[in-house]
Amino acid sequence: MRNLTEGIIYVGVDDFQTKLFENQYPIVSGVSYNSYVIRDEAVAVMDTVDEIATDAWFDNLEEALDGKAPDYLIVSHLEPDHSANIERFLLKYPETVVVANEKTFNMLPQFVSVEIKEDMKKVVKEGDKLSLGKHELQFFMAPMVHWPEVMVAYESTDKILFSADGFGMFGALNGGLFSDEVEGMPLAWTGEARRYYANIVGKYGAPVQTLLKKAAGLDISIIAPLHGLVLRGDLDFYIDMYKKWSSYEPEEEGVVIAYATLHGNTGKAAEKLAEIIRSKSGCKVAVFDLSRIDVSYVIAAAFRWSKLVLMGVTYDAGLMPSMEDLLYHLKIKNVQKRKVAIVQNGSWAPASGKLMLTAVEGLKDMEIYENVVTIKTRMTEQNIQELTELANWL
Repeated sequence: MRNLTEGIIYVGVDDFQTKLFENQYPIVSGVSYNSYVIRDEAVAVMDTVDEIATDAWFDNLEEALDGKAPDYLIVSHLEPDHSANIERFLLKYPETVVVANEKTFNMLPQFVSVEIKEDMKKVVKEGDKLSLGKHELQFFMAPMVHWPEVMVAYESTDKILFSADGFGMFGALNGGLFSDEVEGMPLAWTGEARRYYANIVGKYGAPVQTLLKKAAGLDISIIAPLHGLVLRGDLDFYIDMYKKWSSYEPEEEGVVIAYATLHGNTGKAAEKLAEIIRSKSGCKVAVFDLSRIDVSYVIAAAFRWSKLVLMGVTYDAGLMPSMEDLLYHLKIKNVQKRKVAIVQNGSWAPASGKLMLTAVEGLKDMEIYENVVTIKTRMTEQNIQELTELANWL
């Protein structure tokens, strides 16, 4: 438990037990569920935490409250990793007024069984303010970042944007809190923030852009998300990254080579292509064996770099499941504005190239290499020449 500023206290909890965030994304360094208390003439609690962190959160909360009863519970996002303790909180503190927008109140019965009386609800809309005394919160709606009921809150005295899932990241805090206290920041934030953004929020670039425009009109000194480090210091860096990610512009020039291989031949071709690219242009290349790395890392790399090569083997006249999974995620996460090339492999009836090409043609604003490279089992000298021509196009 630490102070963000005088009167604003962090009461979040680290989780090292959960292995898959949303039961799908590996979190080898854990994750934090962030929650905050504003102590003033009135006391506000900013969101609850995941069920797995219940006991630790209530311990932190009671210490921060120091005998005072909370006046308000602000609900910015209903996903269970933030709403799981609303019911327990209201049973423990029944005189607390719940502050949320209309969409949140409409959805709330899906998440809690306790009935909230009408006079214990405060419905807020775009721009509404709530005075706590010295501190004042102003609310801004952020629908589809990344659920429809999301809102953020701006505290004007200390200039804090409570950004819900925006600017969040994977990784537990391990006793840290502020970004400017971590060695290597802001770049140290980028890797797991990018993977979080691309996989959790990535589909919703347009709503994120809308929220960024609202935030541009605010004087912000601190960004306090619901996961990961509280951002302080070079906020322009973090905001610029969000602008790039949400507009689907690559961060930098580089090539992602993602391959699915049965017996290693397609993998050897992938490594050969990477070698050719590096030797010819010095361009950065990241090579991913889709059978050995979680797809969330590949999607994050696709958001980072400007070019993508898909290399897939024909399997039962179709694609290997790992390649199908990547193509699904490229579509559902809205990856676009990239140069893409296709390499297929098949021993007697290569079909993977056409299937990968059809999938890529369904993505937005993709520049596609017109020559699908076909390998029949083992890479030949002719294939190496074709991969060289492909590298030249990249």
